[in-house]
Amino acid sequence: MQGMKEKVQDMTSTVKEKVKEGTANVQGKAEQATARTHIEKEAAKEREKAREAEAKAQLHGEKAMHRETAGAHHGVGHVPLTGPHHHRPVRSSATDPTGTRPASDKYL
Repeated sequence: MQGMKEKVQDMTSTVKEKVKEGTANVQGKAEQATARTHIEKEAAKEREKAREAEAKAQLHGEKAMHRETAGAHHGVGHVPLTGPHHHRPVRSSATDPTGTRPASDKYL
């Protein structure tokens, strides 16, 4: 259930980002239309790109926040690969200093 909630939050953030990009695009085109010199038009293009980049950065920030809140609910913070269902190295013999089997004995 939590994964679905996270996906829905991501989708709403994506829609918001697309709306902001569209708004930035329209504002940029309007600025370019009203600009009188080549320098003003170039500045309008740069502001449009900056607005779009800001929208994308905000999207990534929101997605990270969604992951963080979902992780807090799942109890994330444990050390990976140390649970009872994960494979751990097996000692091949008491004399083996590394405590692991050689690659050739792995599946024997």
